[in-house]
Amino acid sequence: MKDLGRYLLLMYSLFIRREKFKVYVRLVVDECITVGINSVFIVTLVSLFIGAVTAVQTAHNLVSDFIPVTVIGMITRDMTVLELSPTILSVVLAGKVGSNIAGHLGTMRITEQIDALEVMGINSSSYLILPKIIACMITFPLLVIISGFLSIYGGFLAATLTNELTPEEYIIGIRMDFIEFNIWFALIKSLVFAFLIASISSYKGFYTRGGALEVGQSSTGAVTSSCVAILSADYLLAQLIL
Repeated sequence: MKDLGRYLLLMYSLFIRREKFKVYVRLVVDECITVGINSVFIVTLVSLFIGAVTAVQTAHNLVSDFIPVTVIGMITRDMTVLELSPTILSVVLAGKVGSNIAGHLGTMRITEQIDALEVMGINSSSYLILPKIIACMITFPLLVIISGFLSIYGGFLAATLTNELTPEEYIIGIRMDFIEFNIWFALIKSLVFAFLIASISSYKGFYTRGGALEVGQSSTGAVTSSCVAILSADYLLAQLIL
């Protein structure tokens, strides 16, 4: 409960004594580059393999002659859009982005850079943490969109190159019984996960005490706590929205 209270107070402090708007614009753009552009390669690699494995595993288990092979495309689409792209991608980014945020803030804390900002009259939590949260909430949905497209394309490549079905059958499958809200649900999940990763990692790094060893522990704790929060939020969102 103590950690929860400190976390909520930290989130509240982000919105008091803020800097000018143009200051945050520059900071948010810098964080978007760090979070978004620098994560495109790992997102591309993970997404292609997610879609490929999903399609191959579905085809391997589809043994009934009464089930059309076009179902492979439909299952690949729904699994990647609803669950695998937003959730698995967020877990991967929790390891990359979350540890980076916690390590950065933890290093600033133990080298007394955060204390220097406070001495200058700057709200250090708002100046350092708010741009990271905003940047994550901007870039994560974009990364999920890219991931969803690449996952479906990865499934297309795997299914057609292994001759499990023809390109036309796969395309028919991904068009079958399409529910538009599934896209919006994936984007809602990505926004929630982005906030959780950025805020929890910032909390772990901001309150780091000690030396280099404690910075490493903060980074590890940020990744672990973010993954638990992502999986918990995933279940709650599925119960509330679907």
